[in-house]
Amino acid sequence: MSTQRIKLWDLPTRLFHWLLAVSVVAAVVTAKVGGNAMVWHGRIGLFIVGLVVFRLVWGLVGSTYARFSSFFPTPGSVAAYLRGQWRGLGHNPLGALSVFGLLAVIAFQAGTGLFANDDIAFRGPLFELAGKDLSDRLTGVHHWNVNVVFALIALHLAAIAFYAHVKKDRLVRPMIDGWKEADADLHDVHAIRGGGPAALTVALLLAATSVFAASGAWMPEPEPPPAQQAPAW
Repeated sequence: MSTQRIKLWDLPTRLFHWLLAVSVVAAVVTAKVGGNAMVWHGRIGLFIVGLVVFRLVWGLVGSTYARFSSFFPTPGSVAAYLRGQWRGLGHNPLGALSVFGLLAVIAFQAGTGLFANDDIAFRGPLFELAGKDLSDRLTGVHHWNVNVVFALIALHLAAIAFYAHVKKDRLVRPMIDGWKEADADLHDVHAIRGGGPAALTVALLLAATSVFAASGAWMPEPEPPPAQQAPAW
């Protein structure tokens, strides 16, 4: 079967993918270390918020195969894939479910972390909006949801290994250099379009705005507790 080499993943999509992978690992490590590393845990969480918002926007205004409309899974497409009748480029329907699932649970993890606390020295940047009771509940959810994150990441890695060793379809290389070998007779193959400088600027600005909002920098400084009057002896 003849093939053709096509540009599949644009640079912003590839950078997002690897930056998110590194950030999640760094967030896990800093949480396990604790102590002063929790400062960096919070900063990494804000960076992840920006990454997720960037990907959501890029999924609307990015290039062809980065757009959600190009791989949004439907019952029909999933059924066709399971029957071996799906042919396309980019994320297949099951891979698309993995993408949306990971984005959702990582966004939820970062979002709950904004309000969390550790009862010692760390408070999320939006702790004051939640208050202690709600923050404690969200902290518990934050600790529980990390197991869901781990499970989906493990499933994601297992799928990559399966495709590489069983289906002989290497998914990692295109996410590094952007290029993929596709069947020459695949009718819907075309060069990627969209995702130009204007779209990238919009996505970056919205991502930066989300980080600013999540950082709580816009909130007034909490009032210090009233000074204790020295007793008169």
